[in-house]
Amino acid sequence: MNQTAKAERFRKLHEGPDVLVLPNAWDAASAAVMADAGAKAVATSSAAVAWAHGYPDGDVLPMDLVVATIAAAAKAAGEVPLTADIEGGFTDDLDALSANIARVIEAGAVGINIEDGGRDPALHARKIAAVRAQAQRQGASLFINARTDVYLRGLAEGEAAYEESVKRAALYAEAGADGIFVPGPADPTLIGRLAAAIPRPLNVMGRTGVPAAAELKALGVRRLSSAISPFRVAYAAMGRAVEGFLRDGDADALSRAGDGAPNLQGRFSQGS
Repeated sequence: MNQTAKAERFRKLHEGPDVLVLPNAWDAASAAVMADAGAKAVATSSAAVAWAHGYPDGDVLPMDLVVATIAAAAKAAGEVPLTADIEGGFTDDLDALSANIARVIEAGAVGINIEDGGRDPALHARKIAAVRAQAQRQGASLFINARTDVYLRGLAEGEAAYEESVKRAALYAEAGADGIFVPGPADPTLIGRLAAAIPRPLNVMGRTGVPAAAELKALGVRRLSSAISPFRVAYAAMGRAVEGFLRDGDADALSRAGDGAPNLQGRFSQGS
């Protein structure tokens, strides 16, 4: 399947009938495991990718590493569409952003997640427009998921946070966003209000207290991202196993802790 076909498949996943449950990978191995587990699409997690390379989250990971990770994950995912979390685009310069987007598309991403963070919403809207223009120049049907961090960063509280999130969503949709990501809320009533008011498919972030996909569907949500949870699961399990090995020197217990792990040597020897 070529990239255009994968992009169209990814776009249609936001149209139903079910919520797109989207696991977030951080390298080729995690993308392969998620694709093989039955994911309809795979995303990257900016935080997990940054941590895997020894960097903090927050637009500081070198672009070469970002692109290399996207390319490796897209190849490993095979026929499964891959969307990339590119933080804030790693620049506020529109020309530099366009160059970054060109590389992301060439690496195999059929969608992006781009966040406003603490930036001026008007700047973020201009960035979304620049991303759309670059994708059109490349003939790419790129799904732009515009993230607003009003709740995640505590930029407003209560009703003011709701109103600001809806206002930003409308601005970003007008600029060319295909979907809107509002991480933070877990309350079903609030999530339902956001879904009803936002003029694009709503993406929520998986976290403690967030309703399961079936309830989110009833609330009008179209996409549920796992965020950093798979990364935390993997490294928490490894940390516990290694602590036991260092404490007891029990190589047998450490080996058994990995029972059920996928055969990645075989997977990658066969190709994606």
